[in-house]
Amino acid sequence: MTAGSPAGEQRGTERLVAVLVTETTAAAAPPGVDPAAFLTAVAEDTYEMAAGLDFVTPVLVTSVPGMEEIVWPGTPVVEIAPGLSGAALVAAAFAALPYGGQAALVSADAPDLPPLLIGKLFRALGRARIAVCPAQGGGAVALAAHLPYPGWADTGFDDPDPVGALRDRAPGSRMVATGPGWHRLRTPGDVGRLDPGLEGWDNTRALLSA
Repeated sequence: MTAGSPAGEQRGTERLVAVLVTETTAAAAPPGVDPAAFLTAVAEDTYEMAAGLDFVTPVLVTSVPGMEEIVWPGTPVVEIAPGLSGAALVAAAFAALPYGGQAALVSADAPDLPPLLIGKLFRALGRARIAVCPAQGGGAVALAAHLPYPGWADTGFDDPDPVGALRDRAPGSRMVATGPGWHRLRTPGDVGRLDPGLEGWDNTRALLSA
């Protein structure tokens, strides 16, 4: 995979990278930027990061209509009910995944997320049941897990301390791993976190500079 795992470590286990798109991403649009266009651009950039990974199957999980327009041909697009949040949203998204032995669920509001961080989550699943990419300011950018997603993993992307919450609920002390963190675009001010020196996030970059 582009994220850096040795080839022999990936074959034999189906791996999905699912980008989760919800209506809340539109709320981070800066003044003067159309919220719907912002949501679409951010989601497309995050999806293209996932779709560019080797040895994984990209999936789009969405509660927003019309998102099939941003994906490459052949990508599964799975619809979930709108209005879900917290642990219920995460559980519904994992439950909707069509197949796979392992899956990383990535919040769509991380358009400049380095692919390497997804690879680190899958590597961590070699020793844990769940792996977390924490978000700056609390919450998570991505959650990776062996499927089916365990019932004890009762946490959401915006929980203040998802790693601590998962470890408190896990039936074993080594079932939850954590990788390097990253940032999400949850408020208009968060666009200042985007790194212009990083490759990718072309759609978001073009929209913000228009």
